[in-house]
Amino acid sequence: METAQLKQLELDKRYIRMATIWAENSYCQRRKVGALIVKEKMIISDGYNGTPSGFENICEDENNLTKPYVLHAEANAITKIARSNNSSDGATMYVTAAPCIECAKLIIQAGIKRVIYSEKYRLEDGIDLLKRAGIEVLYLEPEKADKEI
Repeated sequence: METAQLKQLELDKRYIRMATIWAENSYCQRRKVGALIVKEKMIISDGYNGTPSGFENICEDENNLTKPYVLHAEANAITKIARSNNSSDGATMYVTAAPCIECAKLIIQAGIKRVIYSEKYRLEDGIDLLKRAGIEVLYLEPEKADKEI
């Protein structure tokens, strides 16, 4: 592996660890997911799964099912960009779980060019869509992300 590739992999591991820490902010009990959007080595947005602003911070109903209005970490990070002066065009998204198909569509439309994730999901349709759109997708196993190069 070339020096530039090794440096990028080191950065990817660092940012995915940061996304894992950011996931701890989620009030969801079933699954905590974190996302960071990075452009030119700068974090320009962040998100974690949870309810919309102004709603109670309870993600599951009485049957322990996720409420239908809970936002995914990727959607929270992308919509935060919309309220800022930043642009996600050409950025990298670091997310602790594989994006679903709905989030994959948002990622494509946001102009994000790379997606790094650390937890696989039973459905791969979101990953498949990202690849079909020409977005670079990289799975970093959590234990490998914990180790420095």
